[in-house]
Amino acid sequence: MAGCCTSVCDFILEYDTPRIVLIKNKTVGVINKMVQVVILAYVIGWVLVWEKGYQAFDSTIGTVTTKVKGIAITNSSPFEEHVWDAADYVIPPQQENSFFLMTNVIVSKNQVQGRCPEVPSKTTRCESDSDCAAGFHDSQTNGVFTGKCVKYNEKVNTCEVFAWCPVENDAVIPEPAILGEAENFTVLIKNSIAFPKFHFSKRNILTNANTSYLKTCRFKQENDPFCPIFRIGDVVHEAGEDFEKLAVQGGVIGILIKWNCNLDLSPSKCVPKYIFQRLDNKNFRETVSPGYNFRFAKYFNVNGTETRTLFKAFGIRFEVEVFGQAGQFDIIPTMINIGSGLALLGMVFGRSLPAIDQPGTLLECIGLIAAAVGERQQSCVI
Repeated sequence: MAGCCTSVCDFILEYDTPRIVLIKNKTVGVINKMVQVVILAYVIGWVLVWEKGYQAFDSTIGTVTTKVKGIAITNSSPFEEHVWDAADYVIPPQQENSFFLMTNVIVSKNQVQGRCPEVPSKTTRCESDSDCAAGFHDSQTNGVFTGKCVKYNEKVNTCEVFAWCPVENDAVIPEPAILGEAENFTVLIKNSIAFPKFHFSKRNILTNANTSYLKTCRFKQENDPFCPIFRIGDVVHEAGEDFEKLAVQGGVIGILIKWNCNLDLSPSKCVPKYIFQRLDNKNFRETVSPGYNFRFAKYFNVNGTETRTLFKAFGIRFEVEVFGQAGQFDIIPTMINIGSGLALLGMVFGRSLPAIDQPGTLLECIGLIAAAVGERQQSCVI
């Protein structure tokens, strides 16, 4: 029992240190110093300077609102002479962190509920009433089959449907796009961000901007990178796309607002960086259902009959994404990173103790290192 207590006391009260072998060899010494330099470069250059290991970090939160402006005039079928403004081509008027700009459209005017021939397809072509099952419908038809086979034109018969008539025919997409002038429309993007951890907030409309500046400025990556007003054609160009081609079937463009801020500097140095890229697949030949489109209708009453005009709208959906982080000096991460660096250095820095110089070959020196578990420290000169 006494022996057990003695062992426990020795374990608690003893302090062990590693045994050091001093090797007087130029090659080993140079390698040792090089390792020390590499560790110092890593801790100071990479961890503290490049990665800003002396700072605490916080991610941004923010809101985005948009306002599109522009006028377009069309003078072709199906609209004849028509003036378009933001209320016509921005659908819906407001979305969360995005907006849609209509650039092309297929219009089916004055539709009423009734019976009419379906658009020709594999499912709807017929020779007799027996080819048209009454009550049949699916996601590809415009209505419900009545069970009759009727003339679509002089050459083709199709099944009659109960639907909004005349049914939409979207086989041919207008090219060039009807609203090609949308290239010159502008959008004002207002973005407010905050870093809650540091109680810091800011807008992308900088403090030195005034009303007259906002009326005339247009974003240019080289000349005016902080103007919050963007020409639609410039945004598409910055994303590496051709507006004229994109406007025909539509697509999705990302507007990325990056806030990377060093709050140890002046707040005026915290500014946004805009990045533009296409988000959907632009290879129409290899993509099923390419582009971006949807349908909506405008309803009205004609002599007591409910009537509508159906629009199949093609256009560009702009997704505005805000991201980034801010850093500010904090003693805790600073001490943690410095402590980690000192621990690494402790692996290669040694404390020289008195030694007995004993010349020999490298193999003999290795043998002495292995024998260093003896009663005293030994060193070797090669």
